[in-house]
Amino acid sequence: MSEDIKQPEQSETAESAAKESQSPGTPAPSTIPSAGVLAGADAEKEAMVEQAKGRVAAVKESLGVTPPGPTAPKPPVKKKEEGPKPTDASAHPVAQKLRALFNGVVLEAVEFLGQVTLRVERSRILEVCDSLRTDEETSFNYLSDLTCVHFPDQKEAPFEIVYNLYSISANERVRLKVNTRADLGVESVTRVWPSANWMEREVYDLFGVVFHNHPDLRRLLLPPDWEGHPLRKDVSLEFVENEWTQKHLPEMTDVQREQLEQRRAYGLELLSVPQERVMRDIFRGGKEVMPKDK
Repeated sequence: MSEDIKQPEQSETAESAAKESQSPGTPAPSTIPSAGVLAGADAEKEAMVEQAKGRVAAVKESLGVTPPGPTAPKPPVKKKEEGPKPTDASAHPVAQKLRALFNGVVLEAVEFLGQVTLRVERSRILEVCDSLRTDEETSFNYLSDLTCVHFPDQKEAPFEIVYNLYSISANERVRLKVNTRADLGVESVTRVWPSANWMEREVYDLFGVVFHNHPDLRRLLLPPDWEGHPLRKDVSLEFVENEWTQKHLPEMTDVQREQLEQRRAYGLELLSVPQERVMRDIFRGGKEVMPKDK
């Protein structure tokens, strides 16, 4: 009887062991190695890694490759070299000569990249230009350019008239600058350099600066009845409807447009070309011909 009772217990243990061995995620206790065996496997792996490192070091040594040492600190970043700056040109011969001839006429003398700029008293610009033009040593007999720059923040004298002079015989250049207002203006230098005629007219047309004693001071590029001066920095860059556009660009029917083209074909109509009307329609329609810088 005792043997019969023990047999079911043995069969139950056998079934439980079989189930443990068949379960996919959990290994059987009998298959788990002891702690000593695991420690030995780790030691063996470490030994193999050290042997591999030794072999790599030996190959590098045979090839003459020195192992990298400690990383050197990076050199400090060099500061960006500053560009050239204007220097004082009080010792320049032209500046000294003008100061000797005219007391207090040279307000500032600056040299930048080999170019000498003299800021001159407004009321004596004609005397200075005549002296430079008739000088025997360095006769600045060529007025290469006459232009203007607008500085709206300078309320007292927002306009700067610039004279670029060149001496053909001495191969030397000098730049004169005069600060003034539009209504105050400046004396014309057409008596010194006749080529200043149209240059001063252009400045008057685009900036509105008056040149006194000019032989023919009137607009050069824009129509005589145009309002405003477009190169001033306080003028809008967008299309502005004014009296001139209303007068010369009226709304026209197809018949009137055809008549205008016929008159223009015979040279009877010089203003109000078709391109002006097209541009006007584009601006009035809210479109942009070219994108402006935002």
